[in-house]
Amino acid sequence: MFSIKLRNFFTKLTAWEYWPMSIFYIPVYGYWFYLGLKARSIFFFTAANPNIKNGGMVAASKKSILDSIPAQYIPKTILIKPPITCHKIEFEMNKLNLNYPVIFKPDLGERGWKVEKILDLKGAKSYLAEFDCDLQIQEYVDFPFEAGVFYYRFPEEPKGIVSSIVVKELLYVVGDGKSTLEQLIIKKPRARMQYSELKKKWQDRFNSIPNFNERVELQPIGNHNRGTAFLNGNHLINDQLIASFDAISQQIEGFYYGRFDVRCKNEAALERGDVKIMELNGAASEPAHIYQEGFSIFKAYRVLFHHWNVLFKISVANHKKGVEYTSFEQGYKDLVTSGRVMEQGI
Repeated sequence: MFSIKLRNFFTKLTAWEYWPMSIFYIPVYGYWFYLGLKARSIFFFTAANPNIKNGGMVAASKKSILDSIPAQYIPKTILIKPPITCHKIEFEMNKLNLNYPVIFKPDLGERGWKVEKILDLKGAKSYLAEFDCDLQIQEYVDFPFEAGVFYYRFPEEPKGIVSSIVVKELLYVVGDGKSTLEQLIIKKPRARMQYSELKKKWQDRFNSIPNFNERVELQPIGNHNRGTAFLNGNHLINDQLIASFDAISQQIEGFYYGRFDVRCKNEAALERGDVKIMELNGAASEPAHIYQEGFSIFKAYRVLFHHWNVLFKISVANHKKGVEYTSFEQGYKDLVTSGRVMEQGI
């Protein structure tokens, strides 16, 4: 175990994509402060998407955002408030003819926190044992292609821009017919970073030997902190794709800036906008293609600074049209509340 921790330490040291957000974002925090001075409000970004609480930076209900999207683009989704019981979950699922597997996720939360694929009632009971806040239950969309599409539009412009596409490759290993699952995990740095969690999740198969060329999907959730590889998909951006996401976005009242996390059948379906939107993230969104392995940290900062400048311009433009910035007192309160929910699950 010490050897795994040591190897993971050197992996983190040499690959900035694994750095803690609090470290990597230091220059971005400085730029945020500078833009806040220009806007005369540190919470200027809360005006970016007027119909989303705080512009989608913190304390925004995921379910309320989904409700603003045309129904044909979203999976069946239920919001259940505490106290939550398995009986209540099954009752609400039956009302929508929703069957396992499903996705459980907090209504407030970031970066894949507490997002799980639930296979059955036993899994639901296990999840609820460590969770007691507003819960989304979402239809599991079994499409093979998962991506994040970053879109923005300036309020006075008739058309928007797709500035980033990240293609998500779920964490997996491929059997060689000789190595145990544990050995395959240790050999793959991205999987090795998840060693402790995977050991718990795959304890029944940890010492088994997958067949030659057998692909074992280790995590069903497409988040970077779950080991998902984020691949630069910007080559997929073309006029048709931009038009497709423009058409979707302009049906969402008060939305100007954010990332669609989608699943679809293939690249052609993405281009057509034939997608299921799992989440729409607002001002807190990142152009996640920067997390492609080997992507230059200096290029990553240029991309982030550009998007923060766009966020600033959209927010100021909306503010001039009468959209208020969240006050410092309320913004700070929402930041603290969001942090407390993720720390305690309550």
